[in-house]
Amino acid sequence: MFLGDPPVKKILISLFVVLLIQPVLTEERVAPAAAGFVAERLLRIDDAIVRDIENDKIAGAVALVARDGNIVYHKALGYADIDARREMRTDNIFRIASMTKAVTSVGVMILYERGHFQLNDPVSKYLPEFADPQVAVAFDEDGRVIETRPATREMSIVDLLAHASGISYGAFGGPLSPAYKAAEIIDGLTVANTTLGDVMQRLAKMPLLFDPGERFEYGLNTDVLGYLIEVISGKSLDRFFRDEIFEPLGMNDAYFYLPDNKADRLVTLYADVDGLYPSTGTEGDIILDNPDFPIAGARTYFSGGAGLSATAYDYFRFIQMLQNNGELGGVRILGRKSVELMRAGRVDLDGNGIPDFGLGFQVTGDLGTAGEISSPSAYAWGGAFNSAYWIDPEERLVAVFMSNVRPYDTDIGLRFRTAVYQALE
Repeated sequence: MFLGDPPVKKILISLFVVLLIQPVLTEERVAPAAAGFVAERLLRIDDAIVRDIENDKIAGAVALVARDGNIVYHKALGYADIDARREMRTDNIFRIASMTKAVTSVGVMILYERGHFQLNDPVSKYLPEFADPQVAVAFDEDGRVIETRPATREMSIVDLLAHASGISYGAFGGPLSPAYKAAEIIDGLTVANTTLGDVMQRLAKMPLLFDPGERFEYGLNTDVLGYLIEVISGKSLDRFFRDEIFEPLGMNDAYFYLPDNKADRLVTLYADVDGLYPSTGTEGDIILDNPDFPIAGARTYFSGGAGLSATAYDYFRFIQMLQNNGELGGVRILGRKSVELMRAGRVDLDGNGIPDFGLGFQVTGDLGTAGEISSPSAYAWGGAFNSAYWIDPEERLVAVFMSNVRPYDTDIGLRFRTAVYQALE
């Protein structure tokens, strides 16, 4: 390991981690007690994160908690790069992977509110290449699709938002993975010289895993939505986000590809392979052409499902807008009724018989069934490199956790969530 023998490493981490806690004071920041938190119990967030650092789960992290729009916790712990002894800072930039999906889903709702389409419209009305979908029904011994049938109906825009279209991911080893690989379907992260439109047109020729609307299947749905935004707006997804979301919300460090003057703030991506090592881009399910994404390569592919990088503070501003029912700082991005629809459960994510996935988010729904501390109204998602967020309308609370390590470990985000909720008065 990078810090020598394990006992030496733990001593160094214990010495440095206090020094590396870096709060950011902003006009939104208040004392924990003023926002309904017990200050001493809020410090258990530090304990949870430090424990994961000491156990080689992560190199470092930035976490932020706010209530009623007031930040009560915003700290950096550990390292952005272990070998270089580069201390984690609250302005470090992280690859947020599937946390991009919420941004794209909001982009779709912006165009919906402006009357460009209805959510139940067929996708092919705007992207003709997705007309007449086929469903895969038989595969050969190598996993190639050898028989299809016509789908019972075409996929709708709302099917894409709810991941109920029948589109899959190629990376996770599902039945369609060989077909996606043969067609060079990109799962979202690439340094290749290609475009979202090129890949989505190839995806449109792929069979579906099931009939649209039948069930939940996590897949490239949000990348298709990003392409839909490009076609309808006449802008690249990068430009649309900049004009309609990032600049209005003051998200100054959110990008698909980082400008050169911000590249040094990108944290190193690690892989947990019997200890933490800088990722080569080849470990696990999520394959990167280059672990230096998003500072390397052609910078032409704007993945609506996985491509963004941002700071914890940037993402806080985005989710605080949602918590405020579509508005932040006098700027309205969405109407209240659109946000209400997005956070309403539509499909069964976990097979528990409860509609617990809405239009871009997992919804807690039934607290007893969830079995972890939360609120029934809370909605959330995360990213493949161990980042996560949630929004709790009942408690008027938002929280975001940023780290960059693979593979994804659900427990890391859950420990953070528990530490936040237990600190409420």
